Amino acid sequence: MPKTRSIYVCNQCGAESPQHFGKCPVCGSWNSLVEQTIAPIEPTTRPSARSRSSRQHKSATATQPRLALTFEQIQEHPQARIPSGFDELDRVLGGGIVPGSLVLVGGDPGIGKSTLLLQAANQLAQAAPVLYVCAEESGQQVKLRSQRLEMGQETKPGSIAKNLYLLPETDLETILMEIESLRPQVAVIDSIQALFYGALTSAPGSVAQVRECTSALMQVAKRENISLFIVGHVTKEGAIAGPKVLEHLVDTVLYFEGDRFASHRLLRSVKNRFGATHELGVFEMVDRGLEEVRNPSELFLGNREEKVPGVATIVACEGTRPLVVELQSLVSPTSYSSPRRSTTGIEYNRLLQILAVLEKRVGIPLSKLDAYVASSGGLNVAEPAADLGIAIAVAASFRDRIVDPELVLIGEVGLGGQVRPVSQLELRLKEAAKLGFKRALIPKGQKLPNVGLEVTEVGRVVDAIATALTSGPA
Repeated sequence: MPKTRSIYVCNQCGAESPQHFGKCPVCGSWNSLVEQTIAPIEPTTRPSARSRSSRQHKSATATQPRLALTFEQIQEHPQARIPSGFDELDRVLGGGIVPGSLVLVGGDPGIGKSTLLLQAANQLAQAAPVLYVCAEESGQQVKLRSQRLEMGQETKPGSIAKNLYLLPETDLETILMEIESLRPQVAVIDSIQALFYGALTSAPGSVAQVRECTSALMQVAKRENISLFIVGHVTKEGAIAGPKVLEHLVDTVLYFEGDRFASHRLLRSVKNRFGATHELGVFEMVDRGLEEVRNPSELFLGNREEKVPGVATIVACEGTRPLVVELQSLVSPTSYSSPRRSTTGIEYNRLLQILAVLEKRVGIPLSKLDAYVASSGGLNVAEPAADLGIAIAVAASFRDRIVDPELVLIGEVGLGGQVRPVSQLELRLKEAAKLGFKRALIPKGQKLPNVGLEVTEVGRVVDAIATALTSGPA
């Protein structure tokens, strides 16, 4: 008879190990391995393949119905997306909520995940029933929060939709029965780490519980065509807690980001089966909750009238959205044996690469200078199109020169000192022209769109620096 066996699963990365370790051998997390019992699989009696003749096998195969279909045989069932009441949320989702989809929303504690989903649930409940499962709060606590947020902005302040139902419950089976009974258009699970399935012996929030609860919710969502929003906690490294299989099960993964010292919040898509990935939505946290930022480029632009050395402007693209961002740089003599490099919103290794190019190809001695680079508003800019702006901001700070505040810089910097082409150039230039910029430095060889800007093509970083630094000392 088969026997039960135990495996140890990491709470952080989901790696499995046949024995217990104090440190996960995959991700290196300490005390993260949890024991999980695997039930034996009863053997089934199967006839031997050799006992069947070739004629019998062909006969059985001929009578078995074929399940595979061609694309022409699959019938189309077009479904309209559901507007959430927030244009920024709809943008990140790819145009609205897809019926029957599973959306995972992660973020730091207190960043505003529950606030966003509660406001969106109230807007959705104006037209159809919505279920909000508050597994971490009581119904009275959620109602108190709704009164503070003054929900119901399109009707009157403080009003709550009558079709918004609250369920303060952590038992998975009870939640599933309520979903199948109510049949809401949208359901919110806040949060998945608080749910538990009674058939499992592990504690809520463990790998087994999170995986089984998400799988059960996915089956109900697909079968009943109900859109589900699931709130997930994040680890200290910023990843969604639980195994990676949690992100593989859902259709869309959204990260809610923001600085606790700033009022703006960024909703970023990292996975979307029904839309573009790396799409960005911008919100602002105010007294009555979250409000949309209609023109986020103005949020990440500094005071253009105040001319300061070491400041340059770029146009970054997050998904299909162009964002005009101000970059700030400071280069100063170091007091230590090795210079310090620091970044805010810019990838650290990318800065090191650009500094090396400036020293080798342009001749700027940065090996004995501290270098600090930051993006305005703390926006994370990871794409290579920001390289030219970083390089010119550092060069301007070193030479104590001012970059024309009406100039935008677009281009990737190669290791040979060349300025390489970037994607979505026309979209970037149109956004810059809309905000009143007059000039643009772009890579040589790209198609020049007619957007009302004075465009200058450059092929090397040294030429771009000479063109951009036209003003005198500050």
